[in-house]
Amino acid sequence: MTTSISAQDPQLAAAAQAARQQLDEQVRQIIEWHFNPETGSSFWLEWANNAGWDPRREVQGFDDLVKFGHFEDDWLRGGPVRRWVPKAYQDRPIFVFETGGTTGTPKTRVSIDDFRIDYEMFSETLPEEHFPMGANWLMLGPSGPRRLRLAVEHLAQHRGGICFCVDLDPRWVIKLIKKGWHDHLMAYQQHVLDQAVSILRAGHDIRCMFTTPKLLEALANRLEDEGSNIRQEGITGIFSGGTEFTPQWNRFAHEELLDGVYMTPTYGNTLMGLAASKPFDPADNYKITYHAPQPRAALQVVDPDDASKQVGYGETGRVMLTTLTKETFVPRFLERDEGEREPPCEAYPWDGVSGVRPFHRLASATTVGVY
Repeated sequence: MTTSISAQDPQLAAAAQAARQQLDEQVRQIIEWHFNPETGSSFWLEWANNAGWDPRREVQGFDDLVKFGHFEDDWLRGGPVRRWVPKAYQDRPIFVFETGGTTGTPKTRVSIDDFRIDYEMFSETLPEEHFPMGANWLMLGPSGPRRLRLAVEHLAQHRGGICFCVDLDPRWVIKLIKKGWHDHLMAYQQHVLDQAVSILRAGHDIRCMFTTPKLLEALANRLEDEGSNIRQEGITGIFSGGTEFTPQWNRFAHEELLDGVYMTPTYGNTLMGLAASKPFDPADNYKITYHAPQPRAALQVVDPDDASKQVGYGETGRVMLTTLTKETFVPRFLERDEGEREPPCEAYPWDGVSGVRPFHRLASATTVGVY
């Protein structure tokens, strides 16, 4: 991972170097954990046995992960899911989360505490004047087997609040889109919005909300038709995310939908956790840059034709994810997204990615639903 920064900012360069050292140390710890017969999962122990080499000896830093090739998403389709549980956690209560199925059969990930840890880290980035401690939350997003619902609920609880959730099945939304059943799609969207409006007006004093760009726009339009807006319903802070979160939509939301309500964009998924966005800067012209939660996960923007090479800053490439936690080790997974590589910043002294959107070579096979 390149962390070279202009010598004109030696303080940022030093922070980037320290972040890289921390990432290398995380790699060593996670490799030792997942490939130690006393603690590792049966999947990775069997993988190393078949590969014929010892990752604990040959992987000493982030760059050495190239020895693994690329993590295959089909490994996460089908079971038994316990093959992913580290031996050290066999007696712990296990959650299983599934992806949304936008590229086919949903993938599964086991979890114990990662979703809590990731969102407690994200909590530190939220300005309290907009996301007050103790405030109640509305989770207007996917429910069911997705990590997001429990994670947002934990975020609210971690900050001392209560989370109210709607019932939303994004897989049904995807089916409606694929079948071209527009009337059914709109009816389902209104069903979801009915739940949200009912919760907001039930006297629960909800101040904070998670939602997706599409649902936020639909909610704002619904409230406008009823002579209200998001601020008048009591919301002061919104955390949102998804590949529909373009600079154009970001500007539209600030100018037309939010009426001054604070919003923080995020980029995340079941495998990575949550990448927070660089603090808003008018000079960026509403561009959104995401930085992974290093050292627990790292993002690279690589050449679509040669994933061993990162593209230059400002250039377009495919997003490659590495997850490095004791629960989950995912090396060099080529995501279904692309974007532009961005340099480190003061808040996040490691590489970021902007303009996240479906990877153009897979876009025809990707159905974006509520996101």
